[in-house]
Amino acid sequence: MSTFLVLAANGNVGSTLSTLLEQASHTVRRATSRTAGAGQVHVDLVSGDGLAEALTGADGAFLLSPPGYVNQDELLGRVIEEAKARGVRKIVLMTAMGVDADPSAPLRKAELHLEASGLAWNVIRPNWFMQNFHTFWLQGIAHANAVQLPTGTAKGSFIDARDIAAVAASLLQRSDLDGQAFDLTGGEALDHDEVAALLTRELGRDIRYEDISPDAMRGGLLAAGLPPAYAENLLVILEYFKLGYAARITDAVAHITGKAPRTFEAYVRDYRDAYALTAV
Repeated sequence: MSTFLVLAANGNVGSTLSTLLEQASHTVRRATSRTAGAGQVHVDLVSGDGLAEALTGADGAFLLSPPGYVNQDELLGRVIEEAKARGVRKIVLMTAMGVDADPSAPLRKAELHLEASGLAWNVIRPNWFMQNFHTFWLQGIAHANAVQLPTGTAKGSFIDARDIAAVAASLLQRSDLDGQAFDLTGGEALDHDEVAALLTRELGRDIRYEDISPDAMRGGLLAAGLPPAYAENLLVILEYFKLGYAARITDAVAHITGKAPRTFEAYVRDYRDAYALTAV
């Protein structure tokens, strides 16, 4: 069996990925930037604290950039170089769908760094997470019974974070797909009116979609404490969504895992308790 380092192991993808690897009898180093609890290791990508120790003796690693930073290429580049120095064999890097369209984008630079590293690698580029609706977008649903985003009538092929984790787990444990990048999506594309209708049906409360302005979105992001540069980056990505770039559907999840991606309805049913905590 192998030893794997999983960054952001408390997150939506990392927590499920860690469990899947452990269920397959691998040793998992669950890395967190917070104070490490039982079974966890402390790794701070900004300072580099704990990185060398966490990578030493690892066979593979799952990487992603911490939220709130726009210099992802620098943060991830340090991890890639440290992984080489510590004898890691393979890296699976999670970025985002569409970053390969711009070679100057920090996440694309990180991808290119990995591709040129000499390590075995895969890149996974997921579309927008379904889990965003009960985390990042929850405030509008909780306080106004509304999904509030500046995305117009555009559709998105939202993906469940658990399916992303299943893909990453498969890729870390196999070599036949090494050296490939995969865009990960759900099996259907929905606009936010359709999302609101599904939330209404599954949760039993009237939820609508409000197509807010970018300025209103910016104000909400800044009020939530996001750094201004990161807020502007999110607004750019949301504009790409509005232009239709998030609607594409791929078969990568089924191709890699052998299972169809979860539907939005299934996601809402599984996370109903997270919405039940919100005010009506």
